[in-house]
Amino acid sequence: MSDDGARTVRAGRRPVEIRRPGKVLFPGGGNAEEYTKGDLVDYHRAVAPFMLPHLRGRPLMLDRRPDGVDGPTFMQKNTPDGYPDWITRAEVAKEGGTVTHTVCDDTATLLYLVDQASITLHRWLSRTDRIDSPDRLVFDLDPSGDDFETVREAARLLGELLDELDLPSALMTTGSRGLHVIVPLSGIQDFDDVRAFAREAADTLVAARPDRLTTAARKKDRGDRLYLDVQRNAYAQTAVAPYTVRALPGAPVAVPVSWDQLDDPDLHARRWTVADAVEQARTDPWAGLPSRGRSLGPARRRLAALRD
Repeated sequence: MSDDGARTVRAGRRPVEIRRPGKVLFPGGGNAEEYTKGDLVDYHRAVAPFMLPHLRGRPLMLDRRPDGVDGPTFMQKNTPDGYPDWITRAEVAKEGGTVTHTVCDDTATLLYLVDQASITLHRWLSRTDRIDSPDRLVFDLDPSGDDFETVREAARLLGELLDELDLPSALMTTGSRGLHVIVPLSGIQDFDDVRAFAREAADTLVAARPDRLTTAARKKDRGDRLYLDVQRNAYAQTAVAPYTVRALPGAPVAVPVSWDQLDDPDLHARRWTVADAVEQARTDPWAGLPSRGRSLGPARRRLAALRD
């Protein structure tokens, strides 16, 4: 560590300066551990081999907390001019103009973003080379309270439906309250088609369990039902990236899990933190997921048959 309180970390051939590594970003207290910026650097260096495949080529939105998780929040889409020129950028269209997003293609970029106090990385569901065609579909299982059993039940029902539709799927804790169910896609359909399919699938489950599930976007219309959120499957929307840290006490992490782990009584949305998420990553929980995504055409026809 140098006299000015900085630390230089090597990422491949590139040195990355970490300023004020001792700065506390996650204050301790109660049952929550304290974590500094340096702790987050160490976590991201270790998790990078598992995290980067989920980030490469995707525009990011960054949740930045320069004064720690108890300070102001900056949701950053546009890449500041001061970012190094070796960081990949992607200029994408928005209403009335463009946005130049940061893209995290390597460990050096990941560590630079940590130095910028980027706590949570939210990724697009499409890649920059096919920005209008998502290769991921996400169902966000959002409970009305902190009751994980309702999330577990909804995940089972959704997994069974996706199996009937012959769509491979994967589970991920959000690090907050719920789970994400992720379907890898071929990238043939556009965002509107993907979101329409996701809504039809969610509506099918709600029709079967109207007392437990809802697709109502307004909280006042949900009651105590779990919200099946498909709104992330739209152009320019994002979802938390696998292995990203959430800005909550104790530094919980959004972690991929296997479907078998859904039955683990110890599973909950904040089960893993920066202290042990890498151990879970090394188990390769998504090992059974096909490397190539599916087209939604056949699944849409199967779904229509189920709904008739």
